[in-house]
Amino acid sequence: MIPNDACPVCRTAEIVCGKWTLLVIRDLAEGRSRFGELERSLQGISPRTLSLRLRALEEAGIVERQTFPEVPPRVEYALTPKGQALVPLIEDMRTYGQEWLVAA
Repeated sequence: MIPNDACPVCRTAEIVCGKWTLLVIRDLAEGRSRFGELERSLQGISPRTLSLRLRALEEAGIVERQTFPEVPPRVEYALTPKGQALVPLIEDMRTYGQEWLVAA
């Protein structure tokens, strides 16, 4: 048996299993977004939580932040290639949910 710190599934779960994390990645899979756009799309997320999730994903190399030298400053978020590699996982989850978790 592989120890948890060496298990690829465990290491991936450490990154993506936080509440809201997969939904942030799902929304960024559609292209660059600004903070406010993500906040509106993810109804119910607090600005603090969104900020923490984006920062954690940026530190993990999944999201990149681009700041534009404008007044007021404009910031956009996008998936890196490492983040794009998670999109098929999200698509598989969507398929599973549609097939197996049909709303009653």
